Amino acid sequence: MTIVKGVEARGMHHCETTALGALLRHEGLDLSEPMLFGLGSGLSFLYWDSKSMAFPFLAGRVRPFDLTRNLAARLGLTLLVKETASARKAWENVAAPIDAGRPVGLQLDSYHLDYFRSKVHFGGHVVAMYGYDEHDAYLVDTDQQGGAVRTSRTNLARARSERGPMTARNRSFTITLPAHPLAWQEQIVPAIRHCADAFLAAPIANLGHRGIAKAGQKVPGWLGRAGEPRQDLPQAALLMERGGTGGALFRALYRDFLDECTRLIDDNDLRAGHRLYAEAATLWTDVSALIAKAGESGDAGHLQQAGAILHDLSRIEKDAMQALRRLQPGGEAVGARARTTGSRLPS
Repeated sequence: MTIVKGVEARGMHHCETTALGALLRHEGLDLSEPMLFGLGSGLSFLYWDSKSMAFPFLAGRVRPFDLTRNLAARLGLTLLVKETASARKAWENVAAPIDAGRPVGLQLDSYHLDYFRSKVHFGGHVVAMYGYDEHDAYLVDTDQQGGAVRTSRTNLARARSERGPMTARNRSFTITLPAHPLAWQEQIVPAIRHCADAFLAAPIANLGHRGIAKAGQKVPGWLGRAGEPRQDLPQAALLMERGGTGGALFRALYRDFLDECTRLIDDNDLRAGHRLYAEAATLWTDVSALIAKAGESGDAGHLQQAGAILHDLSRIEKDAMQALRRLQPGGEAVGARARTTGSRLPS
């Protein structure tokens, strides 16, 4: 058995921030999950539907792995990413750093993992791997999935090589802190502004605040769109609240990120953005509850209510992002120094 020493297998709400947290703590940088999500400019929105899909999908964050790339670039981290079509090379790419004492991040399809109770294909799942033996791989996944977990090496290989939406070719990655880490507090305002700019200037109507408004138009017709309404609608609601989103389609995570930022930066626009995202998080939970009720009861009135709330949410989130975009680059936290393990923001 080969196990990397010093890995804290702490599961969090969301898979990519859980994996990033494990890798960065091993490097000596311990940030809360909301801070990781916010510094990675993780919040977004996409209304995704096509003829090939059984049911529409609401995405509340940026594309898989964009958060990792954003965070690494913003903090000056060395992000080494490897992809391959070879099963042999794919295993070498993870075994080598683990043998050298460094955990590895993996992007894979969660369908094949032994410990996943819900067997649904999702190729954008991210875990941290910190050990292996002859038969199994030892992983860090979300708290919902068990935190410190393991899966057979055979199924891990299947999960990593799966092809389909959001998959990557046996993607693995390691993260290394520079000798003189950047002060992450100084990157808060740039991260917020980047997220706000992307949200407000989304190039198509399915994205950002316009995408939320489009969802408001489409959701009232979901009973007719669903092949199996009693299954499809509650499943969509469950994914919004408990599908690794941290609740409220990632809005609860972003609300908590902004809350942490208000303790570091004194700015009225930041407080306004936090207040609006606190409101948005509550309303997104209301939307998911109404969608579930519609599926269970067959009553389209619940979907009409959800659509009306989504139109309100489009306005609220647009107002929030406009306020956050006004943050000035000089508004970084005073006395910013890179915090290491043992000195961290509350989560």
